[in-house]
Amino acid sequence: MSEGTMRLRFAPSPTGPFHIGGARSALFNWLLARKNGGKLVLRIEDTDLERSSRESEENIKNALKWLGIDWNEGIDVGGEYGPYRQTERLSIYAEYTDRLLASGKAYRCYCTDEELEAERQKLMAEGAMPRYMGKCRNLSAADEKALQAEGRKSTVRFRVPENQAITFQDAVRGTVSFDSNGIGDYVIVKSDGIPVYNYAVVLDDALMKITHVIRAEEHLSNTPRQILLYQALDLPLPTFGHISLILGKDRSKMSKRHGATSVEQYKALGYLPEALVNFLALLGWSPVGEQEIFSREELIELFSLDHVAKNPAVFDIDKLNWINSHYMKQLDVATLTEMALPHLKEAGLVGENLSEERLAWVSQVVAAVRDYVSFAAQIPEHAAVFFQDEVMMENAETAEILRDPDVPKVMDEFLHKLSGAEAVTGEQVQAALKAVGKELKLGGKKVFMPVRVALTGKMHGPELIALIPLLGVARTTARIRRSMELVKSSNA
Repeated sequence: MSEGTMRLRFAPSPTGPFHIGGARSALFNWLLARKNGGKLVLRIEDTDLERSSRESEENIKNALKWLGIDWNEGIDVGGEYGPYRQTERLSIYAEYTDRLLASGKAYRCYCTDEELEAERQKLMAEGAMPRYMGKCRNLSAADEKALQAEGRKSTVRFRVPENQAITFQDAVRGTVSFDSNGIGDYVIVKSDGIPVYNYAVVLDDALMKITHVIRAEEHLSNTPRQILLYQALDLPLPTFGHISLILGKDRSKMSKRHGATSVEQYKALGYLPEALVNFLALLGWSPVGEQEIFSREELIELFSLDHVAKNPAVFDIDKLNWINSHYMKQLDVATLTEMALPHLKEAGLVGENLSEERLAWVSQVVAAVRDYVSFAAQIPEHAAVFFQDEVMMENAETAEILRDPDVPKVMDEFLHKLSGAEAVTGEQVQAALKAVGKELKLGGKKVFMPVRVALTGKMHGPELIALIPLLGVARTTARIRRSMELVKSSNA
């Protein structure tokens, strides 16, 4: 490793779907590494044995790859500072635990869960901050032997120095300070020998030579505990930076009630990775100027922690949809159709094996509705009118349009102009609609709106010059006649 190389890490816990907040943390670390010619390490924090799974790990890796976030070291890639899963590093942690115990900077605690809970309740009743009060802090060898004879299991606690200000410079928040007296001696190794997060993460970051720890604000309160361990083990401190929380539009913490929360869900809905990366970069980072659409290369060039806000970032789904629709408009029709097909199949609008002719027709349908959608999963809703010949009026106001006295003449005249042709172009449809208006002395809306409603049951949707050529003359005629019959029967 060359002198001064910036080394960052993304260290997720594989305990469920890959949250959008985790993706943003990964992206910020990736952008800093790429901008500064540094390295990104992907490490898996899997010491939560009950909840961690290889399935979740695969989900995280696949989501990162889909977003275009690659890593220089870590799982799948390897490197000189592995292993890169915490459960494969237990012997390393044990070695450092022995050192801390031998130096008196840590000690064994034999308190039961019930005793600890009683102590916590007592402190809360007194209005004090719950913390460990040091019952096992100064046990003699005889005391320990007696407790072991009772069959008590022990944890390992770190001996927190008293009356110490723990101060550090946060790359996002500036000077941050904590009082060691408010912490209490905390567990670093559980009774089953598994290290807790605050202990394992310090050893991993130090031994992997991580220079910058950029992570979510919720880890800020962990930082003083970690700094004390760096100091006790005489390890160099990294630069810490804590990026803001992500809130929903109602300013509460992002959750399922605000919509999709995992990267996998956005991928499944048909969002584009470029759009999600663009959007996530703007969650808490404010570039200079008004620009909001950024290529990956521009993000790498412009990104810096100087413009990362301390205040919470608001996840605005409307903004994501706007950004995604921008990127969707850049796609060629073949790529967009490929994205649309799984959603069209799920909606029952197309089958599994399409002929070349049918696929070409579906592609034209997708092109006709592309300007009305923000992501691929919306395509079936807008494309349905091309597939389903059963026309249902969306509401009473729409149905009323077909009851206008001029409508039967409009329909007769329009169908007369289409008759005799097997296929029509958009230009021919436009010319026919104009000619009907001119001959019946009616404004354009009095012509095209009834035709639209008769064909789709809706007042809004794809342009008639796109819809009718794709339906063809026979289907167009049949739909209009059926709609008019329904109006007659409802009036009878």
